[in-house]
Amino acid sequence: MLGVIDLPTYLAGLVLIVLLPGPNSLYVLSVAARKGVRTGYTAAAGVWCGDTVLMTLSAAGVASLLQANAVLFGIVKYAGAGYLTWLAIGMLRAAWAMWRARREPVARSTEPEAEAGERHFRRALVISLFNPKAILFFVAFFVQFVDPGYAYPALSFVVLGAFAQLASVLYLTALIFSGTRLAAAFRRRKRLSAGATTAAGALFLGFAVKLTLASA
Repeated sequence: MLGVIDLPTYLAGLVLIVLLPGPNSLYVLSVAARKGVRTGYTAAAGVWCGDTVLMTLSAAGVASLLQANAVLFGIVKYAGAGYLTWLAIGMLRAAWAMWRARREPVARSTEPEAEAGERHFRRALVISLFNPKAILFFVAFFVQFVDPGYAYPALSFVVLGAFAQLASVLYLTALIFSGTRLAAAFRRRKRLSAGATTAAGALFLGFAVKLTLASA
């Protein structure tokens, strides 16, 4: 079909890959739990845009360049790890502030919704883009399912990418609505909210360490 071979195997592998926890899905879940459905989808849109860029770069051969150039790969890797660490520190500081204010009444955020949404979109986009392993993965995975004899390989990548984005939309939607259910509990129990934010920050630190140890 349009130069795509062994589509059932691709879809089965795609489902397993999408379900693996990572910084993208964790960030969307945390945003939805704290800010609600609309802002959760704003963050998810950043992930989808970032994934689209990565798929395009992969199809263009940029991943092969990263794989061949250790210095360039290191720059992207450490920049991504640094950004994840910065986000983790921000989450841990927010968790500490929640813990200190656990006996105070809940205060509504004074940050304009449009500005907050734009910030979450940018953060999700950068988290998605600064992931060299994802670029390498897209190439290594996609190429296996593209017919080398097909006259229009770009169309094959579009089909594969469309399935990947559909799977991502369904998965992140499930996370967003799961997050909004958690939000009510977080509003009632500041200790729970502080604990969950601390756990998210610790996981982001773990992602940063994992990315630092990644190799081309």
